[in-house]
Amino acid sequence: MPRSSTDGSTKTMGALTLGGLVVVTAYTVALGSNGWLWFGWVVLGLITLALVVMRTG
Repeated sequence: MPRSSTDGSTKTMGALTLGGLVVVTAYTVALGSNGWLWFGWVVLGLITLALVVMRTG
């Protein structure tokens, strides 16, 4: 995969991860905590972290 495409994918995943954090936090404040939402966000964060590590490696 070309380098520029990988950079774009990593930025997109980062934006989705941050957006997901905002949504999960708003949901928690408004309706109470949901463990599955937080679990999903952690998984998304780990995937994003893996993409960053692979890009720099």
